[in-house]
Amino acid sequence: TSFHNAKVAVLGASGGIGQPLSLLLKNSPLVSELSLYDIAHTPGVAADLSHIETRATVTGYMGADQLGAALKGCEVVVIPAGVPRKPGMTRDDLFNTNATIVATLADACARHCPQAMICIISNPVNSTIPITSEVMKKHGVYNPNRVFGVTTLDIVRANTFVAELKGLDPARVNVPVVGGHAGKTIIPLISRCTPKVEFPADQLSALTGRIQEAGTEVVKAKAGAGSATLSMAYAGARFTFSLLDAMNGKEGVVECAFVRSEETECKYFSTPLLLGTRFCLFKNGIEKNLGLGKLSVFEEKLVAEAMDELKGSIKNGEDFVANMK
Repeated sequence: TSFHNAKVAVLGASGGIGQPLSLLLKNSPLVSELSLYDIAHTPGVAADLSHIETRATVTGYMGADQLGAALKGCEVVVIPAGVPRKPGMTRDDLFNTNATIVATLADACARHCPQAMICIISNPVNSTIPITSEVMKKHGVYNPNRVFGVTTLDIVRANTFVAELKGLDPARVNVPVVGGHAGKTIIPLISRCTPKVEFPADQLSALTGRIQEAGTEVVKAKAGAGSATLSMAYAGARFTFSLLDAMNGKEGVVECAFVRSEETECKYFSTPLLLGTRFCLFKNGIEKNLGLGKLSVFEEKLVAEAMDELKGSIKNGEDFVANMK
């Protein structure tokens, strides 16, 4: 296949993230086939999107019996399925519901598109990535270079908030964000921002806290009507487009994502990744983990403080699959 003709699946396509994400993917020249799956409403979402004057063909699949068909031949699978946070909930409160959903969908990917790039949006990402990985291992098809926890929204938020404070164009700001995708495991590396920016200690601390709790900011503002869906759809699309660009042979594509990692004492950790197709036979996914790099003293402390929570969330995911019927 020429990967300018990518088949992309969205699992959870009828939901708050799934619909705007599917719209953004339909709008892209990188996508030739869009496969939309959910447990309800997908035929309507697919019919609606299919009228848009871009070349991607759109097919809707509904219900467990159509899941295999939705995944057949897919090169990239993006999974925003699951329940959103309500006020007062942490991402971990979603665990019981979303763990089962992600395990079921990962199982289907292992059976029907084992070579695909799998991009997980469903929270808690710190646990759903270990769940996806363990399910793929059970089927003997696990490739750590092809399973990504989408943390892009943390980067998008960091870029936006830094740009606001410094009067910069957010499209020109790039803040790497490492660690995980919940609360204090979200570690923005402001010291490595391009262009270079500096903040006094109190402002840096407040900015870091705002980036870490930005999801909760939206949950509160929506007052029970959901969590971040539109900005998450944008971030999910941004990551998917970067992956497709890299699969098409574009050089130097770097995104942060939560992946299997040897960079710290955590089995999974988000760092900047060079995406690519060096091993053309297998459209590799991660070409090189660019690692943590040089950290400020403040950032080193944030990494140290995140470790216990991150390890606990990872273990929760692994234990869930080990105890699955």
